[in-house]
Amino acid sequence: MLVRLLYVSRAAELPSAEATQSILDSARAHNTANGITGILCYGGGMYLQAIEGGRKQINALYTQILKDPRHIDVVLLHYEEIVERRFGSWTMGQVNLSKINASTILKYSETVELDPYKMSGKVSLALLEELIMTASIIGRA
Repeated sequence: MLVRLLYVSRAAELPSAEATQSILDSARAHNTANGITGILCYGGGMYLQAIEGGRKQINALYTQILKDPRHIDVVLLHYEEIVERRFGSWTMGQVNLSKINASTILKYSETVELDPYKMSGKVSLALLEELIMTASIIGRA
């Protein structure tokens, strides 16, 4: 059974480009081996991540994320059983939120400063879908 999980977290320390790349590299290796796909959005010290795959694998990964000292204030935004993947082309696509057009953020947010903690899971997923349609996601590896 396929599921999709969406969460937001804050970086325990202000992440560097190297730290973010390290997270992406380890996620891609782990996710490929476990049939997990998804997208990671980062910016302003926050991570917004959607992951998809088998229920057992997704639940195990989320448990790891909750224990990961690099993440604080982890909040589950959305969890659902799915018929098909939305992010199946990515082992872990990436979006730098600080480089997104302000009008795109304003479409889904109260202000031009994106705060996923104040957004519903459905709104966050709609934003991710828009980022796919506007080719704002990189790293199809």
